[in-house]
Amino acid sequence: MQDELSVDLILQGYTQGCFPMADPDGEIYWYSPDPRTVFTYADFRIPRSLRPVLNRGAFEMRLNTRFEQVMRSCGDRPEGTWISERLLTVYCEMHRLGLAHSVESWQDGRLAGGLYGVALGGAFFGESMFHRVTDASKVALVFLMKHLKKRGFTLIDTQWTTPHLARFGAREIPRATYLRQLAEALQVRARFA
Repeated sequence: MQDELSVDLILQGYTQGCFPMADPDGEIYWYSPDPRTVFTYADFRIPRSLRPVLNRGAFEMRLNTRFEQVMRSCGDRPEGTWISERLLTVYCEMHRLGLAHSVESWQDGRLAGGLYGVALGGAFFGESMFHRVTDASKVALVFLMKHLKKRGFTLIDTQWTTPHLARFGAREIPRATYLRQLAEALQVRARFA
């Protein structure tokens, strides 16, 4: 499977509600969780503790300036990562094609945190996030949601629920509902950048 991994295969997976992850041995597996976790604009909330950080403008926000660095930082975890070199190579190619994007929080000229994902039609598939400075990834998430709303995206996929995402209002929906929303979102003409 690893040798067959390509941009076309990953895009086909996304359009069918699946996404790839590598196990520690490097083998690629495909996932389609049930339930699936999404953000909606109506349910998205900013934790009270984050508001002073946003009001202070503690981070400079950028899009797509260090995609590979963001992806590598997301994979730099002591407990291991699902981001293999093969996945990194293909997602970087997707970035060059204008399909994969990074949202970056910068502080004092350094990348402090961020996230990346894939945009197809009106769907954004959030993949991973990281921080080196407290709140940097949270600010990136808030920035992303405002950006997606402004650009007309209708589906924001976060794959699985985590306590971190739940604080922001992420909610689970049945896979069948997700697949219906995905089919509708893929018909939307939205542009990330």
